[in-house]
Amino acid sequence: MIAILDFGSQYSELIARRIRETSVYSEVLSYRTSAAQLQQLNPKGIILSGGPSSVYAEHAPVCDPEIWQLGIPILGVCYGMQLMVQQLGGRVEQSERGEYGKAALHIDDPTDLLTNVENESIMWMSHGDSVTQLPPGFQVLAHTHNTPSAAIAEHERRLFGVQFHPEVVHSQGGLALIRNFVYHICECEPNWTTEAFVDEAIREVRARVGDKRVLLALSGGVDSSTLAFLLHRAIGDQLTCMFIDQGFMRKNEPERLVKLFKEQFHIEVEYVNARDRFLEKLQGVTDPEEKRKRIGHEFIRVFEAESTRLGPFDYLAQGTLYPDVIESADTNVDPKTGERVAVKIKSHHNVGGLPKNLQFKLVEPLRKLFKDEVRNVGRSLGLPEEIVRRHPFPGPGLAIRIIGEVTKERLKILRNADYIVRQEINQSGKYHDFWQAFAVLLPVRSVGVMGDQRTYAFPVVLRLVSSEDGMTADWSRAPYDLLEKISNRIVNEVKGVNRVVYDITSKPPGTIEWE
Repeated sequence: MIAILDFGSQYSELIARRIRETSVYSEVLSYRTSAAQLQQLNPKGIILSGGPSSVYAEHAPVCDPEIWQLGIPILGVCYGMQLMVQQLGGRVEQSERGEYGKAALHIDDPTDLLTNVENESIMWMSHGDSVTQLPPGFQVLAHTHNTPSAAIAEHERRLFGVQFHPEVVHSQGGLALIRNFVYHICECEPNWTTEAFVDEAIREVRARVGDKRVLLALSGGVDSSTLAFLLHRAIGDQLTCMFIDQGFMRKNEPERLVKLFKEQFHIEVEYVNARDRFLEKLQGVTDPEEKRKRIGHEFIRVFEAESTRLGPFDYLAQGTLYPDVIESADTNVDPKTGERVAVKIKSHHNVGGLPKNLQFKLVEPLRKLFKDEVRNVGRSLGLPEEIVRRHPFPGPGLAIRIIGEVTKERLKILRNADYIVRQEINQSGKYHDFWQAFAVLLPVRSVGVMGDQRTYAFPVVLRLVSSEDGMTADWSRAPYDLLEKISNRIVNEVKGVNRVVYDITSKPPGTIEWE
């Protein structure tokens, strides 16, 4: 395995994902993990992540200095490189000019870490501090126009540092650099595969659950569906799937889901209609965090009530993924200062919204996987492509695509608009060109004209994005004729809408969902 010490970067898990693409297992650990603990884990290599701090800040996160004596290859990325330099006797200072975004990498030593990385490759930078003096024994491997020490090494101890982010897709040759570190420097074997994950997950579920019963929160998306197949293979009839219809699903989806699982997959699904109950909980609520938390609390309470009806359950299974955990968690809180190293973006209903007095123990076999990894697991378990390649859909559903208060009227409007978006994208043959494609309803009205009469109705936002893992995303350059068809149909067929706008914001600075 490769151990990744997390210093608060939003991309720490992305480093793990890149390593897994090389078929090598990786695990993200707190920066406080001691050298002794690392030694017990016996990793073949260690990566120090980036982070938002300066190494000279009063409460800057630091690793155990004993890790430099372990004899294990170490790669520092951005803040991780600066920390390596500082702890080993070099100097880091605030740059006269920061470096953000794309920068050409000029390679001074094309061996070892930079083997097969082309000279002047574009790398992704994001730093205000720079290395001004190398520690003893280190040498420069590469530089950029603004950064004299963009990549460094101490070959004898196999210590390496890069000021850029090789893990992001914008870094050309980034994956080649990671492969060099994983294969040639750490000498890892490519033996962590989808099949290996499935076998390990089944063993862990059986060991954890034993002969107890498990209740699965089934939504019909690729995450919970893959989890249903995985758990059914692991524990068979000990699994009960329950679909809670909270009233925020897309048009016709609840009926289609139950029929598909029962008739085609032969997995029993308990259907619970709780639409009025959830809508009542959101009455008057406009804050997105409060929406998520209320939905999360009610979600569990319904499960508790229904599980009592069906018989006792010890475990609740959820299809929680890595991005959910990253964006929800107040990770790396310093116990002395209370300062948060990684910044919380938003709570997810199945992570940050869970009540503290939860009556179930959680089973979350997928929480260390990214969406594309889950898709591969689903395929290996025999999940149909129509589910494997289904666009991500948030747990709170349309409730967080209605900005402001959620009402029956607004749900009807958005459900019909969303149905048109999906119909047209499917008919165009471009469904799989997008990571997500959906509509958002805004709580404002604008003046329009229809049939020579004035209208005063809602606008609908069209959101089409491209992404690989949901951590970063770009707005899609959809064909104009497709956008025109969607717009025309929505304003003509959806009562209460007279305007369609297109969201051209990437992530960051925005998020994929509006709430």
